[in-house]
Amino acid sequence: MPFIETGIPDLLIYEPKVHGDSRGYFFESYNANTFREEGVEIVFVQDNQARSTYGVLRGLHFQQEPHAQTKLIRALEGTILDVVVDLRTGSPAYGKVYTIELSAENKRQLLVPKGFAHGYSVLSPTAEVMYKCDNFYHKASEGGIIYNDPALQIDWGIPLTEALVSEKDLVLPVLADCKHNFVYKS
Repeated sequence: MPFIETGIPDLLIYEPKVHGDSRGYFFESYNANTFREEGVEIVFVQDNQARSTYGVLRGLHFQQEPHAQTKLIRALEGTILDVVVDLRTGSPAYGKVYTIELSAENKRQLLVPKGFAHGYSVLSPTAEVMYKCDNFYHKASEGGIIYNDPALQIDWGIPLTEALVSEKDLVLPVLADCKHNFVYKS
């Protein structure tokens, strides 16, 4: 089975089967049939890619409904600590933080459903991250939570004194003041 449950409803780790030999390796980073066979039916419409250096911290971001996005995130180069927070009102995991190292080496991917805030920190000298989205970017729907919300106690894997954070991300609210319209559908 290529999917590993995380303990948070609908949040899944995708671990593709890697075929390696003396020439290198091959794997399917995404195959709609594989996902569908596991009950995961998503139509991705946009791919995003970012390159960052050690200590860059991006997030925690989301888009409000009806422009919310499901994301499939992976590291093409280097290592990141991927971080999500469940924002779905009524979810048994509401406000819970989940972290996972994604790297070019482990080839794992995180499938983040709509209703989660998402971010990551770069743990290696550089990292290149790619993520597929099932909805287009919509600036007016942007929202987020500040990365250092004391209630969340996120360990980003880097000293926060060395974190490189955008000005936009420095003014995001804490979870308790975060406005969102996500509802958990069991």
